[in-house]
Amino acid sequence: MPDSPSEPATRPGQGPGPWPGTPRWVKVSGGVAIALIVLVVVLHLTGSGFGPGVHSGGGH
Repeated sequence: MPDSPSEPATRPGQGPGPWPGTPRWVKVSGGVAIALIVLVVVLHLTGSGFGPGVHSGGGH
């Protein structure tokens, strides 16, 4: 019985093509998230911007 016409014609040893890759919106969202995390860590380590006295007018 010949091959059915519904089967795709592929060369031996070759399967379907590789995964098309990560969508651009995922890469952009990941980059923004990483940048925000780095910003928060830097601000926390330098002591400017986080803590219980940020909004008080104590001047300390």
